Parts: sequence; C-alpha cells; structure tokens
Amino acid sequence: MNVYEASLARIKIIFEEFDNIYVSFSGGKDSGVLLNLCIDYIKKYAPHRKIGVFHIDYEAQYEMTTEYVKKTLSINKDILEVFHICLPLKSHCATSMHQQYWIPWEQSQKDIWVRQIPGNAIVEENHNFDFDINIYDYDFQERFSNWYHEHKKAKRTACLVGIRTQESLNRWRAIHSKRNFRIYKSFKWTKKQSEKVFNAYPIYDWKTEDVWTANARFNWEYNKLYDLFYMAGISIEKQRVASPFNDWATESLKLYRVIDPNNWGKMVGRVNGVNFTGIYGGTTAMGWQSIKLPTNHSWESYMHFLLSTLPKKTKENYLEKLSVSIKFWRQKGGVLSQITIDKLRDLGISLIVESSTNYKSSKHPVRMEYIDEIDISEAKEIPTFKRMCICIMKNDHLCKYMGFSQTKNEIARRKNIIEKYKALL
Repeated sequence: MNVYEASLARIKIIFEEFDNIYVSFSGGKDSGVLLNLCIDYIKKYAPHRKIGVFHIDYEAQYEMTTEYVKKTLSINKDILEVFHICLPLKSHCATSMHQQYWIPWEQSQKDIWVRQIPGNAIVEENHNFDFDINIYDYDFQERFSNWYHEHKKAKRTACLVGIRTQESLNRWRAIHSKRNFRIYKSFKWTKKQSEKVFNAYPIYDWKTEDVWTANARFNWEYNKLYDLFYMAGISIEKQRVASPFNDWATESLKLYRVIDPNNWGKMVGRVNGVNFTGIYGGTTAMGWQSIKLPTNHSWESYMHFLLSTLPKKTKENYLEKLSVSIKFWRQKGGVLSQITIDKLRDLGISLIVESSTNYKSSKHPVRMEYIDEIDISEAKEIPTFKRMCICIMKNDHLCKYMGFSQTKNEIARRKNIIEKYKALL
C-alpha cells in the first residue's frame, strides 16, 4: 500500500466513524492535497455528504494564495460548508522586537489593511462564536472545533489537519510519541481534543514529492505560488505558504518584494520590522547561520546587552522564560543520552545525573547550571546563554528555539480559556 492508498483508507475510516467532518485549510500545499482527497472521496463514495472547511484569513498574504483559496472554495461549494474567518485574532510576530503578536483585520488599523475583507467572510459583525479580541489564533482553532461540534449537534467530530511528519520533529512526535495515548480507538494518526472531538492527520506519512506527484497525476488545483517559488530556485522542501510575519516565514519574507510587490508596499507599513526582516531574515543579523560573539563579551554578557536594547515588556518576557528554564535545569533537569553526558564530563562541566525519571525515555535525567556555550553536536539540547542570544536575535518571543515550555501564566491563561468555554457549553 502506498501513501495515497493509505490516506484513502484513513479517510474511509473517518467518514465511517464520524458524522461531522471539517478540513483545516490554509491555502498551502499540504492542506490543499488533503482537501482534494476529501472532495474526491465524497464525489466517488459519499455523494450525500458535505464537509466543513475552516480557513483563517491572515489579511497579509500572497495574492496567488487569495486567488487559489477563492477558486477552490467556489468550485466545490455544493459539497463544502465554508467558514472563511476574517476575525482580529492575535498571531505570533517574529519581525519585531516590540510586538509579540500582530492582529489581522484589527478595526483600529483598517486604514492600513493590506487588503479588504473578501465577500462572504465571517467578521466581527456577523459571527456567533465564543470570541474576544484577546484570543490567539491557535486558541480560536480549538474553540471552533468544539463550537462546530455543538453547532452541528454531532455525535463525533473530526478536524482533518494536513500535517506531515517529514516537516519537523514535533510533528513526528505528534504521531509516533509513546505518550500519544489520547487517540480515537487504535488509530495513532488521531488526537483527542475534547470528549467527542478529534483531530485526524490522514497524510502524516506523505513526503513532499508525494504531494506534487498527486497534484500532477490527478490534475488537482493547487496554489500557483509554488510555481514561482520553484522558478526562484527555492527547493520544494523549503517552499512554505504561511502567515508572513511568524518565525517560519522570516527567512523567505524577502520574496514578497519580488513575487508580490503590490502587497509588499502595504506590508511594510502594516507591522513593525517587516522591511528589516525582508532584508536581513535568514542572515546572522537575525540569529540565522553562524552568529559571532562580539569582542570582550561572553555569551551571558552579550545576552544582557541585547536585553538592554529591548522595550521593557519584551525584556521582561525573555527574562521570565530564562528564569523558568534555569529553575527547571537546577531542580528537575532535562534528559540526555549517555553519550552526551560523557561529552559534558570530558569537558569538565559539572552536572548531576539522577537514577530515575518520570519521563518515558531511555535517556538519563541531568541537573546542571546554564553554561556560556558548548561545541558539541548535541548543543541544542544543552542550556546555554548562546541559545538565548539567538532567541533574542530571532525575535523568538516564545523561545521555541530553546525548547522552552509555556510559563505558568501562559498555561493558566490557556486553562482559563478552556474552562470558560466548557462552562458556556
């Protein structure tokens, strides 16, 4: 069975097990392929069924993405229930040291919107969701899945998401982790969101080449922006259609100037730091490639220098993340392989190796202090001030490069949102 046949088998299971189904559709290649698979399945095997399509419109995007989304949704409107979201949702921003997020479709910024709200979109004036202006896009996605389940009075709801494990280690873990026990029945490519709502990942084992093979073989519609990426010399593995200001997009933000100059001029005035990121994204100026330590600095002193250049609120955010991490490595510790532990000991680094851990891992729990830097292949696993410097230079406000977990305040905020929504239901 190839990956195409395997995905059809999974979609068949989904249509048999779930009475309510929707696809999370971004306008990119993966969600596009997943939507096409479902459309073909309905036309061939379930002509009586309809599915929902959930699309968050981030205002600032390539014109070709806008055209592709509009065309795909319109030509299949007989079998799709479309939720085209144009709400002012917080979205993470990696172009600015001042802004941890930006807000598409914010009414107070209407005079500098990159484009106007498309027709038939769901906006502040006509929505009926549990929504407030302080919510992040990823929190809203979870709220939507529960709202849609209740709205349809469904027995079971499946949200289909086009992630592939090839894309990142975190996505691989989402499918293959031994801790992923909250699944539907025995299907490891699902994940429980709430009592009767599950995410499903039918194309998790596809490779990038599989996506383009399927588009060509079945003559599916796809975002023609990828053709321009290819002609610009970008490898198929690095071609991404994402919100242009998040940390995944900063390296390729400069492409807007060439591919979509009309939108680029508006984007420069829309969000702080866009022009700088367009010029220096993907360079050492923003923490990419090999950054060098300035003369007469340690990485710790350089970190404090970088923090001193930031606005107070941004500086406090990084210091809070750092404080949580230092406490974690001192009191609880991270898990490291025996090979990594031996390397640290050979370098004379002080550490304490515990005998047992609550983690389901063959690695050993290690407690240690932050160090300045380390030159080993496992450097990304070790708490160093150099990695913190890179976070600051990348405008990585969440410190994902450090592998930081959410702070207590962030966890509490998320928990309160979930509890509030459950109470409303």
